[in-house]
Amino acid sequence: MARHVFLTGPPGVGKTTLIQKASEALKSSGVPVDGFYTEEVRQGGRRIGFDVVTLSGPRGPLSRVGSEPPPGKRQCRVGQYVVDVTSFEQLALPVLRNADSRGGPGWRVCVIDEVGKMELFSQPFTQAVRQMLSASGTTVLGTIPAPRGKPLAFVEEIRSRDDVRVFHVTKENRNHLLPDIVTCLQSGRK
Repeated sequence: MARHVFLTGPPGVGKTTLIQKASEALKSSGVPVDGFYTEEVRQGGRRIGFDVVTLSGPRGPLSRVGSEPPPGKRQCRVGQYVVDVTSFEQLALPVLRNADSRGGPGWRVCVIDEVGKMELFSQPFTQAVRQMLSASGTTVLGTIPAPRGKPLAFVEEIRSRDDVRVFHVTKENRNHLLPDIVTCLQSGRK
């Protein structure tokens, strides 16, 4: 029985939108939901990077086009983007560490959008995701990149877990998946 749900599909297909809609549906039915999602940052109609946005409100940079890392920080790049690992960890890690303990006993959902190349520069993030996937009483609702090129070992580890159901999001099915995602999350609750 799948306990965790991950969405995959090409960039821009609507995975984050589905995550946000599923989070709202769960919250409105009284389920505690915490976590984060990534959002495009645009300037003059052109994408210049991504921000991390926590469900509780705070946000900060995940990456920016061609910017240099702050002095003393190692350079982590994905294509044209320089990843701000420190900013990402300051926002995402407390949310993940708190998600398992927040709300006392009972079931809760932790949103992790996404587990991808940029986020995987952070070893503490990888460890926190592993802990969330093993934590009783917590269900993960996340996104992972569609396989292309060289596979990301940690993404493949998630994809192959017995307790994970992966939904492949396409332009054709994205408007019909929400009920299935919410039902799968609710039926996987332990």
